[in-house]
Amino acid sequence: MQNQKMSVLEKAGFGAGDAALNVVISSMMLIITYFYTDIYGLRTQDLALLFVLVKIVGAVADLTMGQITDRFTSRFGRYRPYLLWLAVPYGVSILFVFSTPDWGYDAKLVWAYSTYIIMTVMTAGVGIPYISLPSALTSDPKESLSANGYRLFFAKIGAFLVTIVVPLLSERWGAGNPAHGYQMAMAVMAALGVGLFLFCFFTTTERVHHVVVRQSLSEQLKVLMKNDQWLILCGVCVTGTIGYVVRGSVAIYYAKYYLGLDTVQVSAFLSTGVAAAILSMVASTWITKVYCKVKLFRWTQLVVAGISLAIYLLVKPGDTVLAFALFFALSFIVDLHAPVFWSAIGETIDYGQVKTGKRVSGFAFGGISVCQKAGMAIAGGLVGVLLTYFHYVPNQAQSEVALNGIALMLSVIPGFFHLLMGLLMFAYRISDEYYGTVKERMKSHGYVTA
Repeated sequence: MQNQKMSVLEKAGFGAGDAALNVVISSMMLIITYFYTDIYGLRTQDLALLFVLVKIVGAVADLTMGQITDRFTSRFGRYRPYLLWLAVPYGVSILFVFSTPDWGYDAKLVWAYSTYIIMTVMTAGVGIPYISLPSALTSDPKESLSANGYRLFFAKIGAFLVTIVVPLLSERWGAGNPAHGYQMAMAVMAALGVGLFLFCFFTTTERVHHVVVRQSLSEQLKVLMKNDQWLILCGVCVTGTIGYVVRGSVAIYYAKYYLGLDTVQVSAFLSTGVAAAILSMVASTWITKVYCKVKLFRWTQLVVAGISLAIYLLVKPGDTVLAFALFFALSFIVDLHAPVFWSAIGETIDYGQVKTGKRVSGFAFGGISVCQKAGMAIAGGLVGVLLTYFHYVPNQAQSEVALNGIALMLSVIPGFFHLLMGLLMFAYRISDEYYGTVKERMKSHGYVTA
């Protein structure tokens, strides 16, 4: 049997892939809404439909890519080749999204739709193979959890760079033209994303080769619908993503308008959240060595709901120090579950194969990504609707109603979705001990070779 241990270099290379992916994910969560309203010039009422439509297209692209990875393999493996083939198109698509043509409003709206859709399709092209890759890297759950710890650490490094590089370089290189500044700053991030995906490709190895029997989409869907643990993760993914995206989308508005910070301070506020998340990835790896990962998942999300309420009740406009402290605490605790979630997907797939006798891998990973897109679509639409409802006006002093709405969107509203996320996890039961029995049954039935 092939050695299932992963070297530090390989884990770092695997993590680099998520840093590359987070060039888009973090940009979509932290700056795209602000970019479209305050820089690009879209109306808030146009954002809701844009975000929802784009994510529907993204969901279809995810499912399609899941089917492709199930059906084809190459000398490089089942998942890694796409990181090589699509890295450059992925980077170019990012640059297009953050380019602002000097056109009329309707033409700019068409450009926004077109480029965002193209980038979403390219992200599916590299994203689905990447999130599927852990199941092929190792069959050791401890190694998988460790690799996902590296992955999420590097993901937060990517997010950290977005929060620092984009606001500061856009102002420095913009020279009074913020649209040009954002284009140049995101060009740097796009180039970084391409390089990191290539590094991931060249440093990882697919050791585990699962037996995938071809099934129709309807058959795969029927199998997945019998996988109760995978369905729980779907619900967790949707609710958690809504919470993340609503809070992330409004964080820059909260820092700029509610707290009254300048560009450097806004960058510091966003970076504080990301820095806390980076530390959380390290802490999670150590905590799960001595504490049940499923319990950690449940209780951290309930605590986040409490901290979210505290932020709304305690932080008043201009309370910078308290806002930074509570935002750091929330960002640290909310991400303690992340390595557990991403390693759990592969475990639910194995669980489903043992339960039904059929393995659904590409569709399962694609389905989780669809759930993520669904959460992002709901959150994006909700952000657009709420900004309009609270009478947000770009680049102006905000009314008391708008400020209160921005505060709610950073705290109570996403906190509610994290509460739902934590409650859903009380129905999840695949602990490390339980998964050990799943692996033994897979081996006895000849479902896996390594």
